[in-house]
Amino acid sequence: MDRLEAMTILLAAVDTGSLSAASRELRFPLTTVSRRVSELEEHLKIRLLLRGNRKLALTDAGRSYVASCRRIMEEIAEAERVAAGEFLTPRGELTISVSQIMGRVHVMPVVEEFLRAYPDISMRVMLNDRRVDLVEEDVDLALRVGELPDSSMIAVRVGLFRRVLCASPAYLKSRNVPKKPSDLSSHDCVAYDRAIIPGTGGTNWEFGSKETLEIVTISSRLVVNSVEAAASAAIAGSGVARMPWYLADGFVKSGLLLTLLEAYEPPVLPLSLIYPGQPKVPLKLRAFLEFSIPRLRERFGS
Repeated sequence: MDRLEAMTILLAAVDTGSLSAASRELRFPLTTVSRRVSELEEHLKIRLLLRGNRKLALTDAGRSYVASCRRIMEEIAEAERVAAGEFLTPRGELTISVSQIMGRVHVMPVVEEFLRAYPDISMRVMLNDRRVDLVEEDVDLALRVGELPDSSMIAVRVGLFRRVLCASPAYLKSRNVPKKPSDLSSHDCVAYDRAIIPGTGGTNWEFGSKETLEIVTISSRLVVNSVEAAASAAIAGSGVARMPWYLADGFVKSGLLLTLLEAYEPPVLPLSLIYPGQPKVPLKLRAFLEFSIPRLRERFGS
C-alpha cells in the first residue's frame, strides 16, 4: 500500500464529503478510492470513516488521524518547496489580484519591470472587479482599498485612495455648478453598479466625514458597470460621475473633466497590498513586495 497516496485520498474524501467526489477530484476510479481507504483502515486496525447515504463522517479516531495527515502533507509540501529552491532563490509563479483600472494603469508597469529583474519568476495577474478570496483561490497577494477586517491577512500600505466628483466643462456650462452635495438632486448623474471600491457605487453617495456624514440620493439616467465607463460618460457630457482620483487625474489635467465639491469629499481610504499570514514568506513573494512597495507608493503618492 502506498501510504501517502492513501492519505491523499482520505483527505480528499473528507474535504469533498464523499468517496465519489474524491474520485472525481483526483481522477481515480471510485473502486480504487474505496479500496485505498479500506486498506488504510485495515492497516491501522481502526475505523476512520462512517459512510452515510449523503455524506461521510469521521470517527473520533478518524478526526485525530486526519489532523495528523494534514500536518504531514503540509510538511512534505514545504520540504518540496525548499528542495526546489523556493526559499533559497526567488523562483516560481506568483499570483496577484487587483481591480482592472488600478492594475492596468499602475500595477502592470511594475509587474513588467519586476519580471525583467527576476527572470526565474513568472506571474499571473488577475484583473477583476470582485473581492477575491486569497486562500480559497490560491492567490499570493492582492491590492485592496479600505480597512481590512480579516486579521489573518498581512497588510502593507502603499497609498491613499481618494474619490472625486467630476463633470465635463460642456455639461457644467449648460447646468448650474453644484455648490453643495444636495444640489446634485437637480443634476444628471452617472451611477456605477459595482461597489468593490468603497464609495464609488450605487445611487446613495456619501459626503463629508463620519461626524458630518451626508448621504445624497442621486438621479441617474445612466448606470454602468465600470468606473472607466463612468469616466467616459462624464467626458461625453452625460452628467456628474464619481470615480477614483487616479482615473480622473489625467482627464482633469487635460481639461476634459472638472472636479466638483472637493470640500465635501469623503475621507481618503488606505490602499494596501495584502497577503495571508504564514510562518515563512516564500522568497518570490518577499522579492515582489520589496520591489513593488516603493514603486507603488511613488505612483499612488503615499
